[in-house]
Amino acid sequence: MGSKIVINICQFYFLDWYLKVPYKILNIEIMKKIILLLVIVTTISFMSCEGPEGPQGQTGYSAEAIVYETIPINFLAPSFGVFYTFPSPALRSDHVLVYRLSGIDQGEDVWQLIPQYKYFLNGTLDFGYNYDATRFDVNIYLEGNDLQNLNDNLRLGQIFRVVIIPGQFANKGTKNALDLSDYKKVIKTFKIDETKIKRFN
Repeated sequence: MGSKIVINICQFYFLDWYLKVPYKILNIEIMKKIILLLVIVTTISFMSCEGPEGPQGQTGYSAEAIVYETIPINFLAPSFGVFYTFPSPALRSDHVLVYRLSGIDQGEDVWQLIPQYKYFLNGTLDFGYNYDATRFDVNIYLEGNDLQNLNDNLRLGQIFRVVIIPGQFANKGTKNALDLSDYKKVIKTFKIDETKIKRFN
């Protein structure tokens, strides 16, 4: 309101002065100063009309992957599976991947993406590692024909890593899709510090 009064006063004095002074003496320099004054007053009036700041919007999601490691698992009857609840729910768009420690090569752990199946020579299923997951939990299990008699080194003491990655980076079917079967590439892509991997209780 005050800014409008200032503008009106400036306009009044400008017109009053303009009518009293002969047109001949209104040189360009004087006109420039008058216009500049009006611009400054108008700018101040717009600034003073700003309303209160609106509520802060939601923060964007940071592309951070989360990795959990299991303790050595013994797949025992009758379920031949284990169930873990995530400490914090994943986002609905996230993807849950599970890798099995299949061995050690030149001092480096070898992690293989599951599902992973072994077949007999005739093509029938021997056994396999599989999982299902939700935003809240993951179930890792063995499936096959005669799991009770499966070699202990394939059934006992199995270690897995559960990797939760942002959905927009799973990019399946795209030309430059990340090879999710390559654990090292996944770890490198998401800059995961393996010394800070979380453990399931």
